[in-house]
Amino acid sequence: MTTPGPAIEDLLRELAPQVLGTLVRRYGRFDAAEDATQEALLRAAQRWPAEGVPDNPRAWLVTVAVRRLLDEIRAAASRRRREAAVLAATPQSELLARPADADPDVDRDDSLRLLFLCCHPALSVPSQIALTLRAVGGLTTAQIAAAFLVPEATMAQRISRAKRAVAGSGLPFAMPAGEAFAERLRSVLHVLYLIFNEGYTSSDGTELTVPHLCAEAIRLTRWLRDLLPDEAEVGGLLALMLLTDARRPARIGPDGVLVPLDEQDRSRWDRQRIAEGVALLHEVLPRGEVGPYQVQAAIAAVHDEAETMAATDWPQILGLYDLLEAIAPNPMVTLNRAVARAMVYGPAAGLELLATLEPDPRMARHHRFFATRAHLRELAGDREGALADYREAARRAVSLPERRHLTVRATRLAGPADGVISDSSPASRPGPACPSAPGCAGG
Repeated sequence: MTTPGPAIEDLLRELAPQVLGTLVRRYGRFDAAEDATQEALLRAAQRWPAEGVPDNPRAWLVTVAVRRLLDEIRAAASRRRREAAVLAATPQSELLARPADADPDVDRDDSLRLLFLCCHPALSVPSQIALTLRAVGGLTTAQIAAAFLVPEATMAQRISRAKRAVAGSGLPFAMPAGEAFAERLRSVLHVLYLIFNEGYTSSDGTELTVPHLCAEAIRLTRWLRDLLPDEAEVGGLLALMLLTDARRPARIGPDGVLVPLDEQDRSRWDRQRIAEGVALLHEVLPRGEVGPYQVQAAIAAVHDEAETMAATDWPQILGLYDLLEAIAPNPMVTLNRAVARAMVYGPAAGLELLATLEPDPRMARHHRFFATRAHLRELAGDREGALADYREAARRAVSLPERRHLTVRATRLAGPADGVISDSSPASRPGPACPSAPGCAGG
């Protein structure tokens, strides 16, 4: 079998949610539609490298997926009535007679409707997010489990239950209205945020970033903003993504290692994206109630607009984290607020705040808690405690680039025999040592 190249792989990843959305809109069978979509993607991966990409690749995939779906319906005797309804909606003779890339309905992209369907009131919020990450973001079950800090088997069961709930819900494939729209929009924004996070710092594997996930999250958020220009948090999320993604080219060294914020070559930051993100932030902030994505975008903007790490306005960042914790408290916000507090008031103040997270079982097993505490202990001169925390953080990190980065930190710290931190060590520089999520102090 011919292996598809990166260009074809990227195209298939982009088209997958669009094809699935089309099938769900037409036939309403989420689980069967996903199976058919995956079959079409597999056939494309096998044939396109040798035969060439069709003139209308989305239409080709839709037609192949529909044929697969009809074959599955025909093969199941217990679903004869369903087969009759589907075949009546799309005459089989017409479907099989025309070329695979000649679907007249192919220009309609249903990815956003698919997003809202996945974030559906029949599901719990975690299940909504998990299903959307699987169906629209294209993440593996393992990657989603890492994002939720749960075992992979647990996440697989959650996704299967979510698919069954959607399949049996009977709700139309349409955008919700009224209060339901506002509720579903919050879940959709959270999903897009998680997809971007997975692209910005991959939860597993050998690569630090997964650029196509960042690009897909930005693409869908741009589209959502075009549809909902008056929703300030949609604009805030897009600004956050742009301002954060602008730094991505400088986060990876020539040997593939992670480069923390204080060591990044800022000339490699994407100034066009920074300018777009700042302009968007200035547009949405004056509109009224400020939401968490707008605040995180403001934090990212302060980082991006500083010419050097030393020139960063840490008091402003700390004030923004204070606001963020007031409107959307969670342990990761506190973690990054501790770093900002340390940069303003000294490492002891940061460690004092960080200690409030120690009883939280979610943080007790998270590598970023130990990495942050290691960095602050290092700044405070506690070499032994910092070394132990760096090693524990490296042991718990599931991403190979993050594990290597933390191991290097520990090795550098353990190096000097006289107990004096050398000028080349992380503690001699002012920047945070731990990578972190968009808008945070470390990334």
